[in-house]
Amino acid sequence: MVTPVNPPPLDRTSPHQHPDTWRQLAPTLPEGVRVRLLHSVYGDPRAAAEAVPRLTARQSAGLDPLPTEPAELAPALLRAHRAQILALPDDTRLLLLLAAADQHPVPTHAFVRAVTAAGLRTRPLEAAEVAGIAHATASGVVFRDVWTRIAAYETGSPADRRDVHRLLARVLRGDGETAGRSWHRAAGALGPSARLTAELTAAATSAHRTGRLTLARALAERAAALSPDPRRQSRLHAHAAACAWESGDTDRARRLAGALTDDALTGVLALRTGNASEAFDALLTAAVRQTAGERVSAPLSTPDSLAHLLARATEAAIYTGDLRRCREAVRMAGRLGCAAPGTLGGLAAAVEGRYEDARDLLRAAAGRCGPGGDPTLLIHAGIAALLLGDHTLAVTATVRAAASARARGATVTVAQAMEFQVYADFWTGRPRAGEAAAADALWQAYATGQDNGACHLQAALAMFAAITGDADVCRERAATVRSYALARGLGLPAALAQWALAFLDLGHGRFAAAAARLRALAGFGPGHGHRAIRHLAAPHYVEAAVRTGDTRVARAAHADYHRWASVVRSPDDLALSARCRALLAPGAEAVEHYRAALDLHAHGTRDLERARTELLFGSALRRLRHRTEARDRLHSALEAFEHFGAPHCAAQARAELRALGTPAPPARGAPDDPTGRLTAQQLVVARMAAEGATNREIAVRLALSPRTIDHHLRGVFTRLGIRSRIELVRLLGDGGPT
Repeated sequence: MVTPVNPPPLDRTSPHQHPDTWRQLAPTLPEGVRVRLLHSVYGDPRAAAEAVPRLTARQSAGLDPLPTEPAELAPALLRAHRAQILALPDDTRLLLLLAAADQHPVPTHAFVRAVTAAGLRTRPLEAAEVAGIAHATASGVVFRDVWTRIAAYETGSPADRRDVHRLLARVLRGDGETAGRSWHRAAGALGPSARLTAELTAAATSAHRTGRLTLARALAERAAALSPDPRRQSRLHAHAAACAWESGDTDRARRLAGALTDDALTGVLALRTGNASEAFDALLTAAVRQTAGERVSAPLSTPDSLAHLLARATEAAIYTGDLRRCREAVRMAGRLGCAAPGTLGGLAAAVEGRYEDARDLLRAAAGRCGPGGDPTLLIHAGIAALLLGDHTLAVTATVRAAASARARGATVTVAQAMEFQVYADFWTGRPRAGEAAAADALWQAYATGQDNGACHLQAALAMFAAITGDADVCRERAATVRSYALARGLGLPAALAQWALAFLDLGHGRFAAAAARLRALAGFGPGHGHRAIRHLAAPHYVEAAVRTGDTRVARAAHADYHRWASVVRSPDDLALSARCRALLAPGAEAVEHYRAALDLHAHGTRDLERARTELLFGSALRRLRHRTEARDRLHSALEAFEHFGAPHCAAQARAELRALGTPAPPARGAPDDPTGRLTAQQLVVARMAAEGATNREIAVRLALSPRTIDHHLRGVFTRLGIRSRIELVRLLGDGGPT
C-alpha cells in the first residue's frame, strides 16, 4: 500500500487561496484583457487572481502584451505545485518529467514507447495518483491540471530534462513524427547548432503549410534560440510571431514582434490590436520593401504576398473610415506593377464618384468566393458583396472564409469573417441568430487579442439591440464603442454604433435625434465616422429628415443613393430608393412609389426593411383613408416585426392599427413558451441567471454593467409574471423551454 502524500500548505497571503479573489478582480480589467488573461492561465481562476497584481498599468489597460511564461503569471501557484511534486519519490518524479516533456508544448504521444525503450516501471506512478497529482492510463499520464504538468517539468534538473527529450526523440521514428523528433532533438541540445536550426526550420515550414500553426510557432522559436546567425534568428522570430498571430496567440506575437523591424507584422498587429490609423503606412511600406526583394513575415511570404499586403491596407482604410487612402493604395499598386485588389479599387472608384467602375471592380472581387479559397480574399469578397447589396453572396463568402480559416489553423481570421457576416444578419430578419453569432465572435475576438475587431462586433451588437428594442444595451454598447474607437482611430465601428442609436431613435419616433445622428455618420477623421456607413444608412436618413420637414437635405441624400442603386441594380437598394421617393412625394403620388418598392423588395433579401416599407406604406394609406389596404399592410408589417423580435417596430404598427380603428392582436408569446415574451438580450440574461450566475458574473460575461443586467432581470420578471430567481429556474432551468 502506498502512503498518501499530503500537499504542503499554501502561502496564506497568496491570492489563489481565496476563491472569490478573481471574481473581485475581473471587473477591474477591460473585457479583452480579462478574456486573454484567463486564456493565458489555462482558465485557472487561482492563477488569474495571482497574475492581476503582477500586471503593469499598460498591460492592465490592454496597451502592452500580457506575460506569456507561466513563471511570470503565477509563480506562487507554481511553487506550491513544485513543492508537492518534490515530496514524491525520485522514480515517480522521473516518470512525471517524462510525461510532461511528451505533452508540452509539442504533444508527441511517445510516453509509453519511451518507458518501454528505457526499461522503466510505471508502478511508481501510484504515488502520484494517491497524492492526487496525476494518474496513469493505457495511453500515458493524465495530470491533475496544466499547472501541475508545468511544475512536473520544471522540477527536473536541466540534465534530466535533456535526457528525457533525447529518449523521446529516439522512439519517434514514424513517417508523421518528424516534427516531434526534431523538437525533442533540439530540446536535448546543449547549445547553438546550425544543423538543428535547419532541421527545425524545415519542420516549422511544413507545419505551417499544413495548418499546424501552434506547432510551427514552437519549432520556429526553438530554431531561433539555436541559430548561431543573428540575421537568421530575426527571420525565425518573425516566422514565430506570424504563426503565433495567426493561431490566436496574440500576446506572444506582440512580444516577439516588439524586438523586430517588420512592417508587415507591425501593420497587421496595429490594424487588429493597436491604432489602426498607423497600420496603413506600415503595410504600404512593407509592400514597397517586398517589391524591392526584401523578405516579409512568413504568413505573407507567398506568391500573393504583395496582394495580401494591399488587401490589409484596404482593411486599414475601411476600419478607420479614411477611404481616401484607398486611392493612395491604388496608385501605389500601379507603381509597384501589381493589380490592386478589387475591393481596394472599387472603394477608390466609389469615393471618386465613378460608380460604374466601382460596381465592376466590386463585382469582380465578390465573384471570388469559391469554397476553400484564401480566407482574407474571401472576407474581401464578402465586403464587396455587402457594398453591392448582395447579402446572400456576402453570407456565402464570409461563411466560407471562416471555414477556410479553421481548416488552415488561422483562428485569428474566424472572428474577422464574422464581423462582416453580421451585416447581412441585420436586415435579413435574423436578429436573434445574428446576435448569438456576434456574441460568440466577440468572445473569439477578445480571446485572440483582436480588440479592434471586438469593438466592431460590439457595434454590431448595439445594432442588434436597437433592432430588438433593448435601449439600455444599445446605448451602453454604443458608448463603449465610441470611447474605444476614438482612441484607436476606428471610424467603422464608431459609425455603426451611431447608426444603431439612430435606428433606435427612429423606431421610437424621435426623428430629429435620428436625423442629427445620421448627419454625423461621415464625420471627419478616423475614429469619428464612415462614409460607407452613411451611404448604407441613407434611407433612414431620408426618413428622419422628411419627418422633421427638412426635405432639401432628404432629396440630396436620396439623389446620391439612387444614383448608386441605379448603377448596382440591387433589388433591395432600388426598393429603398423607391421608398425614399415615396416619402418625398406629396399625398397620393406616394402610393405608386410604395408599390414599386414592395415589388422590388420581393426580389431582395432585406426582410426587415421590407417590413418597415409596409409600415410606412400602411401609415400613408391610413392618412389617405384607404382603410382596407392600410389594414392589410399594417397587419403584414406587424407579423414580420413580431417574427423578427423587433417589439418597438411592432408597437408602431399596433399604434397605426389603433389609429385606423382596428383592434391589434396582443404581443406574440404563447403561454407554454415564456421565451417568446423576452427580447434576445433578456433571454440570454435570463438563462444565465437560471443557471445560477450572479448579476456581476453575467455582466462580466456579456461586457455590460451590473446596472444594465439588473434592469434586464427586472424586465424579465415583469414579462414572465414572476417575482424571484427560484421561479425563473422553474421556467427556464432543467426541463424548461430551450
